Amino acid sequence: MATLFLGLNANAARMDMVDVSNNNGYMSAAEYVSMRNEFGVKAVTVKISEGGTYKDPYAASNIANVQAAGLYVNGYHFARYATKAQAIAEADFAGQTAKAAGLPVGAVLATDVESQEANNQSKATNDRNNAAFMKEIQKFGYRADVYTSGSWANNKMTIKGKTGWIAAYPYVVSGKNWYSSNHAWQWSSTAKFRISYGGFDVSQLNSDYYTAGQKSKVKPTNKAAVKANNQKANKNTSKLVASAKWVKETKTYTLKTAVKLHTGASTSSSVITTLPAGTTVKTDQVIIQGGYRWARQPRFNGYGYLATGPASNTLEYVKSGATHTYYTVKYGDSWWTIAQRNGLSMTTLASQNGKSIYTTIYPGQRLVVR
Repeated sequence: MATLFLGLNANAARMDMVDVSNNNGYMSAAEYVSMRNEFGVKAVTVKISEGGTYKDPYAASNIANVQAAGLYVNGYHFARYATKAQAIAEADFAGQTAKAAGLPVGAVLATDVESQEANNQSKATNDRNNAAFMKEIQKFGYRADVYTSGSWANNKMTIKGKTGWIAAYPYVVSGKNWYSSNHAWQWSSTAKFRISYGGFDVSQLNSDYYTAGQKSKVKPTNKAAVKANNQKANKNTSKLVASAKWVKETKTYTLKTAVKLHTGASTSSSVITTLPAGTTVKTDQVIIQGGYRWARQPRFNGYGYLATGPASNTLEYVKSGATHTYYTVKYGDSWWTIAQRNGLSMTTLASQNGKSIYTTIYPGQRLVVR
């Protein structure tokens, strides 16, 4: 989806809030300052944890650098719970991890509910589990909320008005203020910022819940960049495209967990089999629909379909086969020059090669840059 920031076109969405995780790599305070000054970002929500054991390795640096940039900081936990007891345990783990990472008391610590575990539960069970998580997280001094997809809201779980952070990605972001009765609407996972590499999740805030009631005075200073992005993304504003399309994607995935293989790209379709963790799956097409990113697997007697992640287009349940782009170091190169040439930070470039920025590199050496 084309990216935009709206400060000039009142009919499109705003980049009020950005959420970041280890997928974005190390983010400097300068990058957050650019988001604030050039694009009007008011708040950043940082991934803290997932399930009962995973701690995001960039949580502490993200929290510190967001605060250094003068932006309001929140956190989120990717939920894996299926029972009330698990929800309480994950809330305790998330709260303790957030405290250790420096998330300030009074910030929002949302539960991100979009996993296969939640999909397997009834609406009543998810409501009970979410309520238990949010009640427990408040014991740490954090404010609570639920993040989920638009297709799950009030379907897989109850999201009342004046609560909730909802994800829904229209092809054309204009003509409608989506989820205006909820706290926030996440409208893209591919937004670009001038000095930051890769795509970002961005949300429009429909209340001041994620800025703790503070009235932000942030206004974009680089209006030319805002206008250019805005015009590019709003070439067609006549209608929203509701129908999803299959896209060619020939890849090999290795499953991180057991995944059901369906007869169609829908959770309501029949299950062919359950593929165990470690299974290698070759796919030929993908589609975003029904709250999931579905991949099609050619089989000897037709096709099988598996959900490779939520509709945010992340590969939550599978990991891609190793395919990298390499760069051969030349005389005079440095970590800085190679990183700049490939749109990376020095820290990210070094870490993805198992090194630090203080490691000496030599002409002829091959480095992973993608």
